[in-house]
Amino acid sequence: MRTKFVSGWRALFLVLITVCALAPLSGRGQEAVGDFKAGQPSGVYAFASSTPKTLPDLLKPDPKADAVNITGHLFMPPGNGKVPAVLLMHGSGGIYAAMLDYWPNLLNAQGIAVFSLDRFGPRGVKSTAEDQSQVPFSADIADAFAALRLLASHPRIDSQHIAIMGFSRGGIASWRTAVERIIAAQQPDGLRFAAHIQAYSGGCAGSFRLIVKPGVFSKAPELWMHGEADDYTPIGPCRDYAQRIGDAGTPVEFVPLPGAYHKFDYDDQRHVTVRGAQRTVETCPLETDIETLAAYDRTTGLRISGAAYQNVLKTCSALGASVQGNTAARDKAGQATVSFLRKVFGL
Repeated sequence: MRTKFVSGWRALFLVLITVCALAPLSGRGQEAVGDFKAGQPSGVYAFASSTPKTLPDLLKPDPKADAVNITGHLFMPPGNGKVPAVLLMHGSGGIYAAMLDYWPNLLNAQGIAVFSLDRFGPRGVKSTAEDQSQVPFSADIADAFAALRLLASHPRIDSQHIAIMGFSRGGIASWRTAVERIIAAQQPDGLRFAAHIQAYSGGCAGSFRLIVKPGVFSKAPELWMHGEADDYTPIGPCRDYAQRIGDAGTPVEFVPLPGAYHKFDYDDQRHVTVRGAQRTVETCPLETDIETLAAYDRTTGLRISGAAYQNVLKTCSALGASVQGNTAARDKAGQATVSFLRKVFGL
């Protein structure tokens, strides 16, 4: 999923304009809150998280290791009663406009609180598009669970009805927070997300993909939404992955969006060809066993390691992808999200 958003000066200019517009919202240097027990109103809040560098680090968490304060934008609906909530997780480009207006407005209108995380700005990173190692993927999951604990302490938020919604790279964090072994390591007190929503998710092909067996994923319902024209994270592997998760016992809904490209909820409707984008090809056979952390070839069932693993990994990458906002696709995804959450939360 590592990519370069540098398809000429036009695309670079668009990215820089977005980053500059959102930079003041990062909250770097802001005093962190320890909890939301005071019933904090809508606003921007810094809170403690950590930066595990690898999946093994995530599975043996040390809250004091690589501690960091990240930022969340809290949007509370009107009223005084208990409400459900949704945590929004951005992708490689960082926090963007739809996470601060479209999605909060849509969900607040349903009586659902929203917490949009900025995981990159407080770490001094604008984008990981050109170098995903700037922020480890395992840190995304640590951030999600830290945000879950914070939201659960808010007196107006129903701790049993907090969902997570992730976009692209954030989609990986969303479905990985549904993995039972990861939940057990990160949330020993039993707190967990009530539902998982993936929009144009990454990780459906390649080494991020986990071997799906009964018991690997929780029974919390999942909603997957994906553009049929997405050539950055193609729909095929995600449709297959979602079906396998469903066949293993998790309630899963999959919503294809005709004609939609990657980042369909972006405000900019122009089609941008990202010529330097490094993506994982649909046919990449790698997947990982969450219990042993060993890699396998899912076409043969054989374990792969050492030089053989590196050789296969080289065949899994390709260059070139597209991004484009699509109002019709975003609205369809918004309707699907509202319908799904109303069922999950019993609204």
